[in-house]
Parts: sequence; structure tokens; C-alpha cells
Amino acid sequence: MLDVHAPAFPVERGQRLGNEEYLRDFRARDAVIRNSDSWKLERLQHFEEVGSPSRDALRRGDWTTALRLFEEGRDNLRAIQTDEEARGSVFHRVRVVEQPLTPYVQWELHSLRISAEYGERVRILPAKAVAAAEVDKLLPELTIQDGKVLFRVLYTDTGVPDGAIRFTDPDVVDSWAAYVRSAYAAAEDIASYFDRVVAPLPPPPAA
Repeated sequence: MLDVHAPAFPVERGQRLGNEEYLRDFRARDAVIRNSDSWKLERLQHFEEVGSPSRDALRRGDWTTALRLFEEGRDNLRAIQTDEEARGSVFHRVRVVEQPLTPYVQWELHSLRISAEYGERVRILPAKAVAAAEVDKLLPELTIQDGKVLFRVLYTDTGVPDGAIRFTDPDVVDSWAAYVRSAYAAAEDIASYFDRVVAPLPPPPAA
């Protein structure tokens, strides 16, 4: 279990962004990062992603196609990593997982395993490790860019993207960056987790 309790989110110190505004801002900021790391904390166990043929295949229960489409995306992942290496940027992701794995998380971990092969730093943290921080509510979904901007990413109750709250207050960004780094240090590399937990699983049901 992590020793560090999660910081607070003073909503009044952030700026609410709609989904399209958030995506534009995130992409613009990401493109200019140089020689700095970014961090992502992912907690929900189900998302309704839009525009992903592989996600659509999972929704239909077509597991073979879902995995095939991941494999066909390797060239794109390679190009992303080449760009990040040229900019001196490293992306770290902490993925909190519950047992048993939901169909979505099982599907996502196949994707993240491939992303890790091309340089994304992905680690897996069991939900029990963050139990002390979730007495009242689950940890948030968030991304920290360049140590300067934090996006608390929002979703509807059914997992549909719903924009974000952007924070640039150093106190908020720094406290959450420290928490995510602690979570990352306590987590397991996806390669060993995948081989031990995910690879033996049968195909999940449609979800």
C-alpha cells in the first residue's frame, strides 16, 4: 500500500474545458515539450472510447479482430516514439487495476504492452495499493505535462469522455506529480504483469 495519501483537487483553481477544447490544448502543449517527462494516472475500469476500431471490435465481442488491429498499429506507435525520443520526452503511465480484470482493462493491457515495447513507460498498480487514498472516492484520471500543466480528465458515469479541468497552479501540479511518481515507483512493469496475469486469460466477453 502506498504511504502517500492523495492530494486534494481545489476545483476553483482550475479551468473547466470541454472535450474538444481539452484535446486541442493537450495536443498543442504536447507538441512543444522538450527534454521533459509526462505522467498519466489511469483508474477507471471501463471507458467508452470513440474512434477506435479495436475498441469497436471488443464491443462486438470480436477479440481476434481487436488484437489484430493492435498489431496493425505498430508502425504508428514506432513513429510516436521516434518523435518523443527526438524531443527528449518520456511518457510514464500508472494503470490501476482491479481483480478480476474487466473486459475493457484486459483489452487495454494488450494495447499498453505493445506501447511499452516502443518506449512508453507503463506500470501496473493493484487497486488495493491505493485503498488508503480511496476511502471517500476513487482516484482521478489525470495527465501531467512537462511538470507544468495538469489535466484532470473527466468522464460520464458510463465512461464517455467529458472534457477536463486544467490546472497550472504549481502547488497543485507538484503535489500530484509527487503522488503519481510514488505510485509509479510502487507499481509493477507491464511486461512481467502481462505475462503473469493477462496472457493466460481467455478472451473476454463483449463490452
